[in-house]
Amino acid sequence: MIARTTKTRDIASKAGRGKRAQRGVAAIEFAVTFPLFFAILYAIVMYSMIFLVQQSLTAAAAEGARAALIYQNGANSASALASRAQAACTRALAVMNWLTHAPQCTQSVNTAPAGCTENTAMDCVQITLTYAWGANPLVPPLPLMGLLAPSSLVGQATVQIDPENLL
Repeated sequence: MIARTTKTRDIASKAGRGKRAQRGVAAIEFAVTFPLFFAILYAIVMYSMIFLVQQSLTAAAAEGARAALIYQNGANSASALASRAQAACTRALAVMNWLTHAPQCTQSVNTAPAGCTENTAMDCVQITLTYAWGANPLVPPLPLMGLLAPSSLVGQATVQIDPENLL
C-alpha cells in the first residue's frame, strides 16, 4: 500500500511540475501575437475611413453636378454657366461639411462648339473635389502604414448642359 501511494505522489508531483513549467506561456504568446492582430485591425479601420472619404467625395461631386442643372440668372451664356459651376462647387462643399478640413473644389467649364468630349454640341461643367489625406487623415496612421495610404483623394463628376437652356 505504501509503494502505491508513493507512486501516485510521484506522478502527481511530475504533473504539477509540468503545469508550473507552462506558467506564463499564454502571456508570452499573447504579447507576441497582439501587436500583429492590432496592426491588422488598425489597418482595416484606417482603410475603411479612406474608402468612406473617397465615396463621400464622389457622391458630393455628383450632388454638385446635379446642382449645376438648376437655372442661374446671367447676362449671357458664359456668366450663366459660370454661375452654375459656382453653385455646383458650393453645393458639393456643403455636402462635405462633416469633414474637419474642407476639400478643395475646382470646376472646369467647356463650352460649345468644343464642348464635352462625349457630345461637342453640349456645354460641360466638371466638378472635382480633392481632399489632402496625407496632411489631414481622419485616423492617424501607424508607423510605416502611412506609406501605403494615398496622399490625396479625388471625387469627380461631369454634367452636360444644352446651351439652348442656359438662359
